[in-house]
Amino acid sequence: MTTTTIPANARPATAAGPKRRPRRERQGPAWVFLSPWVLGAIVLTLLPMAVSLYLSFTDYDLFNPPRWVGLRNYVQMFTEDPRYWRSVTTTLTYVVIAVPLQLGLALVVALALKSMKRGKAFYRSAFYAPSLLGASMSIALVWRAIFNDGGTVDNLFGTGGWVNRPGWALLAVALLTVWQFGAPMVIFLAGLQQIPPELYEAAAVDGAGKWRQFLSVTVPMLSPVLFFNLVLQTIQAFQVFTPAFAIGAGQGGPADSTLVYTLYLYDRGFVASHMGYASAMAWVLLIVIGAVTAVLFRTSRSWVFYASEGDR
Repeated sequence: MTTTTIPANARPATAAGPKRRPRRERQGPAWVFLSPWVLGAIVLTLLPMAVSLYLSFTDYDLFNPPRWVGLRNYVQMFTEDPRYWRSVTTTLTYVVIAVPLQLGLALVVALALKSMKRGKAFYRSAFYAPSLLGASMSIALVWRAIFNDGGTVDNLFGTGGWVNRPGWALLAVALLTVWQFGAPMVIFLAGLQQIPPELYEAAAVDGAGKWRQFLSVTVPMLSPVLFFNLVLQTIQAFQVFTPAFAIGAGQGGPADSTLVYTLYLYDRGFVASHMGYASAMAWVLLIVIGAVTAVLFRTSRSWVFYASEGDR
């Protein structure tokens, strides 16, 4: 009988596997599907941003070729334009008023909807509707009529027309934003439904009441959602335009009390035809929003709780 010795380093013959296509061929279909988004980002976002950055260093009036002036627009903005600083103060005041009120109302309504047994879908849709309608100019004009002299608020409370009083006009703008609490409310409701009921049961066994459960269970478990809403609504508040334009009659009145940043940017760019100055304002706003967002992310480490981390 003849035996055959197989070398130790020999590998058994196997069927040849499918030949892998080159990496470039495998990425081709992905780029085909991504191409509409890539083209849109380049043509509609990156290219206009580059043009705006260039124009911010020029004197451009929409009718004549841009003329390079260097940092003059920025120097004039920070040192020679009192209305610019008035718009900054008005915008910051608006953000401080509108964002906390909107998020607080959204959370209260979300808590109420969570405890409802019947009709939850109807009320959720009803409360969300203002978020779809409130950004339109027609609703803003209706809001102006409600708070005008002889309007609904004046007839009910006798407080006069808010839109004609410098101390109250900005509050009317902020209340229109607060009325559009539907989007953060839906996000809060989704976050509340993800909190395990066992946590509330354990807290109840330990003797915690409703308020203590809210502070010790709901707030920590909901903090990532709260942080998400806070970032989104803060960014949107810095860019408010339509309510201030409608209530302030496009001029920021009365007495510049509704002259928010974007409204003044619009005035400089499209009313006064100082497009270079408006472009500089737009870039300052972009930098400020980025800085505020970075601060929010930085401070979130001390108060946002993620269950997977097990700590704050």
